[in-house]
Amino acid sequence: MNAEISISKNQTIAPIDKRIFSSFIEHMGRAVYTGIYEPGHTTADKYGFRTDVASLIRPLNLSHIRYPGGNFLSGYNWLDGIGPKDERLMRADLAWSALEPNEVGTDEFLQWCERLGIEPMLGVNLGTGTPQSAVDLLEYVNGDLPTKFANLRRQNGHEKPYNIKLWCLGNEMDGPWQICMKTAEEYGRIACETAKMMKWMDPSIELIACGSSFYDMPTFGSWERTVLKHCYRYIDYISLHQYYQNNDGDIPSFLSRSLEMEEMIHKIAVICREAKMEQKEAHDIALSFDEWNVWYHFQKSGQQPPKWTVARPIEEENYDLADALLVGCMLNTLLRNADTVKIACLAQLVNVIAPIMTEPNGRAWVQTIYYPFLYLSKYGRGTSLRLSCESAQYDCTIRKNVPYLDASAVLNLDGICTLFLVNRNQTEALNCTIYFNQDWDYVQEWISLSGNDSAQRNDADHEPIKPQARECPNTKDGILTIDLPPSSWNMIRLSVNNR
Repeated sequence: MNAEISISKNQTIAPIDKRIFSSFIEHMGRAVYTGIYEPGHTTADKYGFRTDVASLIRPLNLSHIRYPGGNFLSGYNWLDGIGPKDERLMRADLAWSALEPNEVGTDEFLQWCERLGIEPMLGVNLGTGTPQSAVDLLEYVNGDLPTKFANLRRQNGHEKPYNIKLWCLGNEMDGPWQICMKTAEEYGRIACETAKMMKWMDPSIELIACGSSFYDMPTFGSWERTVLKHCYRYIDYISLHQYYQNNDGDIPSFLSRSLEMEEMIHKIAVICREAKMEQKEAHDIALSFDEWNVWYHFQKSGQQPPKWTVARPIEEENYDLADALLVGCMLNTLLRNADTVKIACLAQLVNVIAPIMTEPNGRAWVQTIYYPFLYLSKYGRGTSLRLSCESAQYDCTIRKNVPYLDASAVLNLDGICTLFLVNRNQTEALNCTIYFNQDWDYVQEWISLSGNDSAQRNDADHEPIKPQARECPNTKDGILTIDLPPSSWNMIRLSVNNR
């Protein structure tokens, strides 16, 4: 099996926005309670947050964390989660059939982000909420005037504004599962009026409008056109959400799903450009892929934990090698579309469809999908390079001509070229020839994530799937030939030999 890549530092796509490397915490399952927050845990800090979890989050170097939802957002009254904790009331969370104790709210989350050095990305409730409740939250968070909600924040112990810049106008509002779902016309109108008021309150913020909930929604495309017709002038981004499943065990088809993700991005980008022309607006609307991941393992079990409990343990995926490969392909897709996708959130961060898992009052560990994100966040910053790729292909049940090789490349700020390569072939190595015009002359590092079984998983006791440093092959006359192992994710760093 063969593949060829041609790459030049002069063939660029766009600078990569650091916000591509963001994640998501929702009041869902054990993401918050016994996830990031567990006051009785042996590692808990004085605020009740688990420091063992924080130590696994920090290496990811996240730009932003989206909060508090998700479906939870559409029924959440932010006022329930502020003020003295002993005065906060337990609420029924209709989105996830759980109890919400409100021990963690706006202030606790924002201050946790401050300690981690991560920017928050806050959502406003446009399900049961109103434009006024959204502006009240903005005033509480960012207000510096002697007004009601800014003073309430000061009274609650945070004198200075949090100065949060990135805000989501609701969540998945076309979904029948959503609390107070809306038609495109209904959402477009409330999003427009909310956006107007929020930017009057704080002109420095950026706003993300809800796109359709996923690619196969009947509303996909028409929803975006209608919403942009109403609120283009006042927003900065429109959201995309997508999760992929492998319920039938068809790994070749599963690993091809990132091609669908790319189609989705291209279609929404075209709609945004058309809306700009139709409305004669000056600014561009970029894309915020603020929910993406693999999500299906828990659904296959058919079991549901008891309802109406605190930290109801739902949607706890145990990811395997194949999942890590698709996550690697999805990350490559985001980098290849750096000209239009400016924000992306791996959903979620802890316990719920997450790279990090915890035991209540116990251990924390990382899953297979942690590693592609870790390395891309560390080495995938700079300028996305345009590749010319030729690869052996295969047909699967959902599409034809799927390349075995999936690739992206980044020109880092220090001049190093970092390639991220996935071999989709389950049984054969992929002999890959890389032509780089002598822009670089040796391989500085080769890291590979692979295994003998695509179904292998990590848990708290064993980690069979973890990155391995491989012997770096030699380059010759601006050419590198390398054998990518079967079922593998790879990072190769090309450098200039200054010795």
